[in-house]
Amino acid sequence: MGCFFGSGWLIFLMTVANIDAQNKPFINISSKCLGNVMRVNTGPLGGNPLEVAVSVNNSAVPLTPSLAAQCGFSMKTDPLGKAVIFASLQNCFAQNMEDKAFTTVLNLQLHDNQMDEDEPHQVAETCHHAAWASREILCERNYMEVSVRRAIPDDYALPDHPIPGTNAKFGDPRRAANSEKQPSEAEFRMTTVVFFTPEERIMTVDQAQRRGYGVANTPTRLVLRSPTNAPETYSQDVAGVDMMVLKTSTIFEKKWWATQIDAAAACPTVSGGVSFTANAISWYLPTHIDPLISSNQFKLLEVHMGVDGQRLSAAEMAARHYSMAVNDMHIVVEIPVGAAGGYFKSHVQDDHYLTSYTIEPMLELLWTEDNAHEETRYKVLFPITTPLMSWPPQITDNTVPEERIFKVLLGPLGSDVALVNITFPTEVLSVADCNVRGFNVLEHESHNGSKAFTLQVPFTDPVVMQMKEAGITVYSLHLTFGLLVLPEFAPFAHTANLEAALVDIVPPSVSGSCDYDSFHITVRYGTQSFNFHTVVGKRLLTPVLAQQYGLVDNGTHFSLMVPFSAPDAAFEAVESSSIRSRLDVSLRNPGTNTIIRDFVLACSFLSTLTECFPDGTMTALAVKLESVPNLSPSQLTLRDPACGPAFSDDRFAYFVFTGSSCGTTRKFMPDAMLYENEISLPDELEKQMQSNDEPEYELKVSCRYDVNTAHAVAFLIKPRNNEPYAETAKGELQVAMRLARDDSYTQLYRDEDYPIAKYLNQPVYFEVELMRSTNPKVSLELENCWATLSEDRTSQPRWNLIINGCANPVDPYQVLFHPVWPDARVQHPSHFKRFEVQMFAFASDQENLSDQLFVHCDVVICDVSRPMGGPCSGQCSNQENVIKGQRRAVSDVHSFIHISSGPILIM
Repeated sequence: MGCFFGSGWLIFLMTVANIDAQNKPFINISSKCLGNVMRVNTGPLGGNPLEVAVSVNNSAVPLTPSLAAQCGFSMKTDPLGKAVIFASLQNCFAQNMEDKAFTTVLNLQLHDNQMDEDEPHQVAETCHHAAWASREILCERNYMEVSVRRAIPDDYALPDHPIPGTNAKFGDPRRAANSEKQPSEAEFRMTTVVFFTPEERIMTVDQAQRRGYGVANTPTRLVLRSPTNAPETYSQDVAGVDMMVLKTSTIFEKKWWATQIDAAAACPTVSGGVSFTANAISWYLPTHIDPLISSNQFKLLEVHMGVDGQRLSAAEMAARHYSMAVNDMHIVVEIPVGAAGGYFKSHVQDDHYLTSYTIEPMLELLWTEDNAHEETRYKVLFPITTPLMSWPPQITDNTVPEERIFKVLLGPLGSDVALVNITFPTEVLSVADCNVRGFNVLEHESHNGSKAFTLQVPFTDPVVMQMKEAGITVYSLHLTFGLLVLPEFAPFAHTANLEAALVDIVPPSVSGSCDYDSFHITVRYGTQSFNFHTVVGKRLLTPVLAQQYGLVDNGTHFSLMVPFSAPDAAFEAVESSSIRSRLDVSLRNPGTNTIIRDFVLACSFLSTLTECFPDGTMTALAVKLESVPNLSPSQLTLRDPACGPAFSDDRFAYFVFTGSSCGTTRKFMPDAMLYENEISLPDELEKQMQSNDEPEYELKVSCRYDVNTAHAVAFLIKPRNNEPYAETAKGELQVAMRLARDDSYTQLYRDEDYPIAKYLNQPVYFEVELMRSTNPKVSLELENCWATLSEDRTSQPRWNLIINGCANPVDPYQVLFHPVWPDARVQHPSHFKRFEVQMFAFASDQENLSDQLFVHCDVVICDVSRPMGGPCSGQCSNQENVIKGQRRAVSDVHSFIHISSGPILIM
């Protein structure tokens, strides 16, 4: 196998991703003939080592660095894991057909990281090249080659010589093709090579080949090849460019006859004739290469430039911003740092990020000397790598504060840099963890091979710090990118500190209260950026309607006074001597008509619905309820269908009757007489209403007459199906029960997530929130919570979780209450309650346990300034009453509300 990688022959290309052993076949392998060289492109290799061998006589000869230089092969790789192999057409192993067609067969074998064997991939290429100059000189990174036209008779021979380290031999290809033809003593034989260093050093052909030189003759040419560091080469300054020079004479003998062929090559050293600026590379090659020119009659016929062995046209050079100039002293090539055709390599020194840029330009010259028929073609493939350049990563802050997301760009960086993790003040997250968290980390590649990373972090995430001052919130994000340079796995880091200031945007809000006969509504404008329309009931608040409701504007807010009987209010229920009326107010976006704020206020207003006069006359007021939208009050009658309303409109009906008319009945009572009647629709209209699935409408009217006194006893509505009334003083108070994903309560299940699956003994996290309330003096408390197998809160069996505000004392897995702290979502902690239940406290009751559960709670709304006992004194402040089984009166609190969860599946 030989020794490798010193010159790049066995390559270990390390990448972040591990490649499956079944995915080893090469990707995008191609070969190309480029004049007197052949190029093979392979890769990317996916982090696996590559072995290169030459196929000859049905066997594979591994290319070691010394054999490659001796036989005309070179190789290079880039940070992306792509390999490029160059082979001279006249390499030791090429099948030569009369110096016009050359076939080279390579075996490329990929190994995994354990060096397991894999099937080799064979690349065979036949290159046709008949336009040989009298002398051809090729300068490669590891060898220089000179090929000259033979000037001796054809009847010469080169003895076979073994290839070092193998059993194969190379010599005269004509003899290899015809094994029966053996050299005779009458033929010219190549016997000696004289090296001029500049002193003479004489070696036999065998000695020269053992010392690593390639010596061969083809049907028409003599080929000599020398490693660039061979001892018989010497350095010479040519027009200010340091060049390595090889000068030889090859002796051919025939009995007492002898002849010689001179051959010379000169190639620039790695650092010869190269200068750098921050943005450009300048490469100088002498126009007149003195060691190769012996005549004063010199004429430069052609100059071509290329990259990686391939010529470029003038248009291609312009597109890449290359330039080439020829003067009397030099051919000058200018290449921008970072131009297409090269690549960047990343480095880390003392925790600093550095880069170098590598490109392999080519110059190909053609000149003549005295005899115009004797031409020299000179080709040099010259790898150039810039010195290390400081290239600190740049942070670009693309944050738009109004979007409430930090947007940061890190780059440009080399293509061999990988982002591993990001460190925040409170935690370190991998790239995968960041994306799961919703930070959206992306990698971007540019056309020039560099890359960049983008990161997005919402202002609401806990890693973002906030500071409020004078109506402005400053959001701060401090982070450190953890990076690696591959394949060395060299770590480095880059820190970024970002800030975004945002004027606090306060949306408009609505609040309200009730007095004895009106709703009082206050609308606060919020910040000036909000534009909104106000809708009262179902009507837009126009200037005319605003004037009707007495709008008063003081610059920061405006107020309205809406009578409870106004057309924009809705009657919900009729109670004893009162009407329950509701007013809906919404603030809407004028462009999208979406709701910015929604406000509901419902109150009971005292009203004289029934009057009983001493002369026996009675009056009753019937109102149209929201639950009966198709009711026409004018169609209502007393028991006697002929007794209609004395007055009616689209919302009211007013009746006047006596104790002896309209079907009024009377009952004799001790010291009193009770008169009763009822208001309803005629039977045929009632049936029509019921067919439209509307509630039955029925009002009862009673008057009791004592001695010398008349009293209105009752005026009640009988809703269909026992429909509940709206709660007194509901206002904007609404309560929601939700489930959280964990005990941080930062992520809640959405409506579309139900039913939610939970395993037995798995904790379930509940949150109860008082919605749309901005009153810090109001608190939400849990009175009772229990679970059932159906949505019906009254169904059996029932498992008690919280009793009178405390965990069920007889439950072996008691409810755990979680404290609530202010954050971006929680403005008033008193409006939240959080508790945890094992899935499930009643799991032992297997015979009654089904595959789903529902949790219900009775919630009370308390005035924190006037605790009335029970849950209003604080969560579980009445443990003694729980043990004794005592209950609190509903009148102790301001509001009593029922809520239930969605279904929870038991797994």
